[in-house]
Amino acid sequence: MSEQLYEAVELARKTGKIKKGINEVTKAVERGKAKHVIYAEDVSPKEITMHLPLLCKEKGIACSAVPSKEELGAAAGLPVGTGAIVITQEGEAKDVLAKQKGK
Repeated sequence: MSEQLYEAVELARKTGKIKKGINEVTKAVERGKAKHVIYAEDVSPKEITMHLPLLCKEKGIACSAVPSKEELGAAAGLPVGTGAIVITQEGEAKDVLAKQKGK
């Protein structure tokens, strides 16, 4: 499942739009621009991402967790790991994300 999420991030980066970093993700969700939030479970301390699933549920936005911030950063085109990314325009990742919502 997480491999599909990494693939969706790569596709959205190439054909749509993403924002990287927990602060950017939080702002996009609060402004209603987010389509799908993906955050890493291995961030430390955990408190910095704990608000994301609750905020997404409140706003009706899809939210998923992946095991590795390093792999999430790589999928987002970064040389370092990132705690979270938000997809604001799906591009070609729309089909992959639709499969995720069905699970």
